[in-house]
Amino acid sequence: MRSHSNEHESSVANQLKGPKGHHAELQSPVLSPVGEDFEANVPMRSGSKSQPRIPEVYRIQWGATAWLVALHLGALAAPWTFSWSGLLICAVIHWINGSLGICLGYHRLLTHTGLDVPGWVKYTLTFFGVLAGEGGPISWTANHRKHHAYSDQPGDPHSPHDGPWWAHMFWLAFSTDNGDFKSFSNHWVPDLVKDKMLMFFENFFLPIHLVFGAILTGIGYWVGGPSLAMSWLVWGVCVRMVAVLHVTWFVNSASHMWGYKNYQTRDDSRNLWWVAILAYGEGWHNNHHALPRLAQHGHKWWEFDITFQAIRFLRAVGLAKNVFDLAAYEEKQRKRAERSAA
Repeated sequence: MRSHSNEHESSVANQLKGPKGHHAELQSPVLSPVGEDFEANVPMRSGSKSQPRIPEVYRIQWGATAWLVALHLGALAAPWTFSWSGLLICAVIHWINGSLGICLGYHRLLTHTGLDVPGWVKYTLTFFGVLAGEGGPISWTANHRKHHAYSDQPGDPHSPHDGPWWAHMFWLAFSTDNGDFKSFSNHWVPDLVKDKMLMFFENFFLPIHLVFGAILTGIGYWVGGPSLAMSWLVWGVCVRMVAVLHVTWFVNSASHMWGYKNYQTRDDSRNLWWVAILAYGEGWHNNHHALPRLAQHGHKWWEFDITFQAIRFLRAVGLAKNVFDLAAYEEKQRKRAERSAA
C-alpha cells in the first residue's frame, strides 16, 4: 500500500508542473483518504467483484427516506411563505452549513484530516455539518471514505456508473452498511468512533434538527407573528437544507460525469466549474481525487476555492495548524526527493 501511494505521489507531482489532457487514460490509484497511520485500519484498495456497486442487502432506510421527502415537500411551500428575512436566513445558514459544516468540517477535517484544529473548533464545525441535514458525522465520513476506496468501481456507494440519479440521491434511500452500522463504522472511521462528542452528534441527529427548527420558528413568531414564523421555518429549514443537499449531491453525480481533468486518476472525477461555485470549492473534484488529503481543492489560479479561504483565515488567526495544502505537499515531495538522493 505504501509503495503504491509513493508512486502515485510522484506521478501527481509531475502533473502539478503542467495540465494534462481532459481525457487522459485513467491509470493511477488515488492517495489514501486519511493519514498514513490509518492505512492498516482503513485499507485503500481497488474495487473488487466481491464488493457490489449497490448494497448487498436492499434494506430501505425508511427514516432517511421520510426525512428527505419531508424536507422536499416543505420546500414546495416556498413561493407562498417568501420573506426577505427568510431568504437572508436561508443564504447565510446555507453558507455556514455547506461551506463551514460539510466542506470544511465533515469533508476536509474529519474525513481527510487535511488540517488540525482545536477541539472546540472541530465540534463547532461538526455541529454546522449536522445542521446541513446530510446525516451524522460518523455515517457521512464512513460513506465518503468508502467512496474514495472504490471510486467509480464496484463498492462505490454512489457512482454514476449505476445511474446518474442513483449517484445523485437514490443511494441514500438504501443501507450502505448492510445492516451492521457498528462494524461498518469501525472499519471505515475507527478514529472517529472513539470520539464521544462525534458519536453524540451521530445519535442525536434528528433531535438537534427538531430543536433548531423549533427555536428558529419561535424567534420568527416573536419577531413577526405566525406569518414570519412559517416563512423562517420553510426558508430557514426546508429550502435551505434542500439546497445544501442537492449542491452536495452534484459533487457525487455531475462532477463524476462532466468537466475536465488536471490529473490522471483511476476514477471518473472531473473539475466542474459550476459545481465548484455552488458547492464552495468542492467541484474541483478531479484535483481532490488525485490528492484527497489536500485541504486545498483549487490547484490552478482560476480554480477558486472559497472553503480553502476560510481555512486560510483559521490558520491566520491561529485556529488551524498543519494545513496540508499544495505548498505543504510540494515541500513533502522535495524532502522525499532529498532522502532518495542521499
